[in-house]
Amino acid sequence: MSSCSGVLRHFADTKSIHKGRAFHALMITSGFDSNVYTNNHLLSMYLKFKRVDDAHKVFDEMPKRNVISWTSLISGFSQMGMPKKALTCFSSMVCQGFEPNYFTFVGAVSACASLGNARCGKEVHGRIYRSGLELTSHVSNCLINMYGKCGLLRSAQLVFDAMLEPDTISWTSLLSSYCQCGENVHGLKIFVLSRKAGVAVNEFSCVSVLGAATALGDLKFGMQVHSLVYKYALEFDKFMVTGLINFYAKCRELDLASRVFLEVERPDLSAWTTLIGGYVQGGRGAEAIDLFVKLYSSGSLPSERTLSCVLGAFADTKDIKVGKQLHSLIIKMGFTSFTVVGNAVLDFYSKCGLLEESMKTFEEMDEHDVVSWNALVSGHVGAGWYGEAIHLLKDMLFEGHKPNLYTYSSILNICSVVPAIEWGKQTHCCIIKPGFDSNVVVGSAVIDMYAKCGRLIDARKVFDNLTSKNLVSWNTMIVGYAQHGLGREALEIYIIMQGNNIKPNDITFIGVLSACGHVGLVEEGWHHFKSMINDHAVAPRTDHIASMVNLFARAGQTKRAYEFMRSFPIESDKVVWRCLLSGCKIHKDLELGRIAAEKILSIDPEDTSAHIMLSNIYAEANMWDETAQVRKIMKEKALKKDPGYSWTELKNKIYYFSTIHSAQFPGIDLHEVINGLTSQLFDAGYVPDGILSCRFEE
Repeated sequence: MSSCSGVLRHFADTKSIHKGRAFHALMITSGFDSNVYTNNHLLSMYLKFKRVDDAHKVFDEMPKRNVISWTSLISGFSQMGMPKKALTCFSSMVCQGFEPNYFTFVGAVSACASLGNARCGKEVHGRIYRSGLELTSHVSNCLINMYGKCGLLRSAQLVFDAMLEPDTISWTSLLSSYCQCGENVHGLKIFVLSRKAGVAVNEFSCVSVLGAATALGDLKFGMQVHSLVYKYALEFDKFMVTGLINFYAKCRELDLASRVFLEVERPDLSAWTTLIGGYVQGGRGAEAIDLFVKLYSSGSLPSERTLSCVLGAFADTKDIKVGKQLHSLIIKMGFTSFTVVGNAVLDFYSKCGLLEESMKTFEEMDEHDVVSWNALVSGHVGAGWYGEAIHLLKDMLFEGHKPNLYTYSSILNICSVVPAIEWGKQTHCCIIKPGFDSNVVVGSAVIDMYAKCGRLIDARKVFDNLTSKNLVSWNTMIVGYAQHGLGREALEIYIIMQGNNIKPNDITFIGVLSACGHVGLVEEGWHHFKSMINDHAVAPRTDHIASMVNLFARAGQTKRAYEFMRSFPIESDKVVWRCLLSGCKIHKDLELGRIAAEKILSIDPEDTSAHIMLSNIYAEANMWDETAQVRKIMKEKALKKDPGYSWTELKNKIYYFSTIHSAQFPGIDLHEVINGLTSQLFDAGYVPDGILSCRFEE
């Protein structure tokens, strides 16, 4: 009898499935009367073979069972990823009066951890406590892991604290629990405490703490972990390699991420994909594409995740031709059925402005998720097709997809550009309800929407209530104030931003310089411009030069503005010259005004507004012959100024109108309203500028 058990154990250990089944058949045909001991070995053999049905059949036909029989089945189900079956067996075992042992409890607790079932886990823990069994380190470690996966960190900590001598697995389980639940700072503290306690470092603890350092962007701590990885020779573990690459990539240290990758003799596909994704996120799309080509040339087949990552690089570089070739490769390799790949293709076409191709890709996809709809909506918003974007949003909601952060960002973008304050306010309410308003990206989009709709008080309230602010939040508020002429408020935000040690970028200074222009702070603007270059190493762009020229010209310092333009090697574009021309018109600097207008017309001879402004300057100086000459040129070229449009929002609809196109309002004559407002202006003492009489009829 013991020899039969030994043979069965040998077949199980050597994975000899055919010999094991043959021996079982021999036992049946020979009429061998097996006892519970032999049946347990038979049950264990089938579970090691992962032959669940055979194991269950053996169990059901056992005339007698003991605690080992039940424990074998419970542990087997738990280890094979069948936690519900494991817990069902555990419940049946208890109901039939069997008292679980340590190994039974380990299987049951592990099943609860796999399901994330905190209630069931607590019941099992309570039964362990009532059984009077002294907790072994193995059971305690399983309980820590279970509570961690269920998000009950306090319970996990209590189990850990009750252990007399926590081992490496105990520390690693607790560390992993905190990191998985997003308590990254606490995770780092646990790791430091484990080091002080003399606990050996392993690949699991290093991967967990490296993930925490990645989430926190703590480069210094992560590099210290990296040194421990080398010290304990863990650098060849594939999860460790991927974790290090991801850490350096997320911390914007792509050269260090590349160095880790190159030090591995044979990096696996996960390492390739992580580095490609890092290059894409870091704005180095060309390098991501080169790395993908090397991967493909090496004979390795990319995964769906690899393909979705590299498509982001093609979207960023706008390399349409090669991106289409990759799309063909995706079809050839049969990856079109993966939603994540379809979404990446869709996003690529949308970002490149190829809306027909993106719509075709969308229609050919087997399944759509909220990411698919977001990519399509975002593409239409980016192309200025706001009406179509709104229809797509309606279709998305009709199909039952709930908007996420990116959906709301697209809606807010539409409200900002149109602009439509009522839609924006309704969207803001929808964002507050699920608690998305605490997200810094969405919060910044809400600030931008209110600012562009002219609701600066509401924008400031949202800004002040943001629990965390990033550079975009600060820039949005500064630029919003500046665009509406509230220069002092914009500069106040910039001062607060500096006090919070937020490093400004080029966008920040566009807002700051524009703010100085609105309130006439010439010397302060000049100080900020020099600080931008000298203190913050931000290279001036055309926008910054235009802002400074506008600042000088508005203050009547047109010659200083002209000399400033000439002092830069950057060739001034139409926008810069137009800023100078506008200042010359206001301050009646005929000489420089002519130079500015001629420069604009040399860049774009068809620029209607430059002709008009030059004509107005001549008229202001009573140079009627020159005025007539400009009119003659415009008439010969058939140049007409594009009419300006106004808009109003009424009952959730946007109405556009101009001097030549009138919107149709139900029961309202728009011209009567405008004429009434004009009469009130004159009654209030408004006197139009005489130069308006020289303007061209539109």
